[in-house]
Amino acid sequence: MRNVTSASPAAGIAAVPTVRVGGRWITFFALSWFGVWIAQLTPVQLLLPVQIESLLATTDWVRNVVGFGYISGIAGAFALVAYPLTGALSDRTTSRWGRRRPWIAVGTLGFAASLLVLGVQSTLPGVGVCWVAASTFFCVLTAALTTAISDQVPVNQRGYVSGWISAPQAIGIIAGIVLVTALGLGTFAGYALMAGLLVLLGLPFLLLIPDQVLPRRLLPRRSFRSLVDGLWISPRRHPDFGWTLLSRVLVNLGNALGTGLLLYFLEFGLHVASAEDSLILLTLVYMVLVIVASLWLGRRSDRLGLGYGCFLSVDQALATQVLPDQLSRGKDLGIMNIALTVPQAIAPMLGALLVQATGGFTWLFVASGLTALAGALAVGRVKGVR
Repeated sequence: MRNVTSASPAAGIAAVPTVRVGGRWITFFALSWFGVWIAQLTPVQLLLPVQIESLLATTDWVRNVVGFGYISGIAGAFALVAYPLTGALSDRTTSRWGRRRPWIAVGTLGFAASLLVLGVQSTLPGVGVCWVAASTFFCVLTAALTTAISDQVPVNQRGYVSGWISAPQAIGIIAGIVLVTALGLGTFAGYALMAGLLVLLGLPFLLLIPDQVLPRRLLPRRSFRSLVDGLWISPRRHPDFGWTLLSRVLVNLGNALGTGLLLYFLEFGLHVASAEDSLILLTLVYMVLVIVASLWLGRRSDRLGLGYGCFLSVDQALATQVLPDQLSRGKDLGIMNIALTVPQAIAPMLGALLVQATGGFTWLFVASGLTALAGALAVGRVKGVR
């Protein structure tokens, strides 16, 4: 891989990339994320709530909301460990295929298999176990994919490239919901289609984009204890990392609170006759706004420098620039990526408890707005990147 210049192999592993990635790299990267998001968010927004409602078979809509929330929250707890641990292990992977590619492959196959098994579950515990497995492999996959930015993309291109994480997210939501509803797919067929798209769209990046190989002789010796200790990064010693992590958690939590229970809000809050059709319309509006913010503001941030006003488009780029140690990019970004998945996983549980306590959805959206605002204020405390 000829994307960095260095005097030694060790320096090459740690060096910041200097050569801009081309359209081929970005296209395959975007396709991978499209597959990831369509496989993750279609179940969250549609398939999983419908499956849980069918299994509970109750007229008490609050029980449906809480049931979905608990399963999602448990999956989020597993993500707290899966993200940094997978990232740390990928930093130390010495395979001839590179450090990240084996984990992308394992994550893709495990995620797809979990979705297929999830589609045939007929009990609530079975659904819970399979969704935890799917979410864990999602973390394995995305921990490796996000680190590819730090490994291969120069700083002055990271805003735009990071936009190709957010834009496919918005497209993936609407595409998955439209496919499932338009084709009239049942539970298993819906999950199977998402699993197939995940694998198909991820193959070009996995097979055709080279990955930097870590020579075994450069692998530092570490004990299990040092590996575990390394999963903690002191926000006092690395304040920019801490503030960036906090801002990502809050903004993503605010967004997830506002969108995670949207189907339930349409069905039980507004009593919309065709909740699924309305969900498609609202998601379409969401998609357009996120794509504009991600790509246009991401490109501008590369030219003008990063700023908190463009949070949605550049938070991933910002995250890559506040890492304490370039030799442990995977582990550090794994910790940072907790803010990507855990809020999305625990938001339905927190939102469900709030809905249950207040008997409605009003305070859910109030909490969503206040949490996102707090995240915007937190990112303003980052001093080392402007």
